[in-house]
Amino acid sequence: MDFIKKMDTTKPESEKVNTPGEASEKVKCLILGSGPAGYTAAIYAARANLSPVMYEGMQIGGQLTTTTEVENYPGYPEGVTGPLMMEDFKKQAQRFGTDTRWGMATSVDFSKRPFKVVIDEKTTIEADSVIIATGATAKYLGLESEKAFMGSGVSACATCDGFFYKGQDVAVVGGGDTALEEALYLSGICKKVYVIHRRDEFRGSQIMQERLLATDNIEVLWNNVPKEVVGSQTVEGVILENTKTGEESKIDVEGFFVAIGHKPNSDIFTDYIDTDEVGYINTIDNTSKTTVPGVFACGDVMDNMYRQAVTAAGSGCKAAIDAERWLGEEGI
Repeated sequence: MDFIKKMDTTKPESEKVNTPGEASEKVKCLILGSGPAGYTAAIYAARANLSPVMYEGMQIGGQLTTTTEVENYPGYPEGVTGPLMMEDFKKQAQRFGTDTRWGMATSVDFSKRPFKVVIDEKTTIEADSVIIATGATAKYLGLESEKAFMGSGVSACATCDGFFYKGQDVAVVGGGDTALEEALYLSGICKKVYVIHRRDEFRGSQIMQERLLATDNIEVLWNNVPKEVVGSQTVEGVILENTKTGEESKIDVEGFFVAIGHKPNSDIFTDYIDTDEVGYINTIDNTSKTTVPGVFACGDVMDNMYRQAVTAAGSGCKAAIDAERWLGEEGI
């Protein structure tokens, strides 16, 4: 009995489950999300001796990991796959001492410092500064065939992947400015561009509509919705259904671009940080600073215009520099 009384029944540190609100550790710079923005922020923060801790999120490496070939990022003259490039970014961040961890932020408290961030609904981290790099999620139609051809003919970024369809026929689905911009961009690369829209008029701006309708190699397929993407190993066509008659038809295309918008991954921050009507985090002037001093945002979670790997990386650099300067000014 004495032996039992004297036993230490506490769990080892590695096995303890921390309840939300009870901080398990304190860090100087916490980075939420990976991808070009997060990893670049980590590289700069680590080199500035901020000892960054990064939680990489559910999709380690971000949206770029769903892209097969990346040919427009400087420094890769022969091109590189998205997953490999993100692995290179990660290794570089780790080389300078970034503590990369699996997990995602599920709630935050930015009402006072140190900030509190709950990871996976169980572990609370206190942080002197936070860099948000949680990105945005492209909206897709939800077709099973769409998922099957992801990266093999199906894309949500014409600027990223349009070059691979040079001289070929492609389709763009959507009716807003994003779809019109994607179609116009592709029209300068591809032989023919079909624009598939479920209504008989666009939602995009008038000037964009006029430009699109005046482009010879763009054909608008009004009152149609994609029913299935077809092909063998890559996309070969799309089966359409007319929204008025129910009649089915097929177009032969090698690329299928979904342009129905993105959703910024910012829901857990909106009680504290100013965002636009869609959810993109608003930053102050030309910085990464948010409306909460000590919290910074970079990458697609705050960029509703460019959404490119190189611009995301650049904003990650800005976020780390802004965080370093802010911490210095605060004497932390």
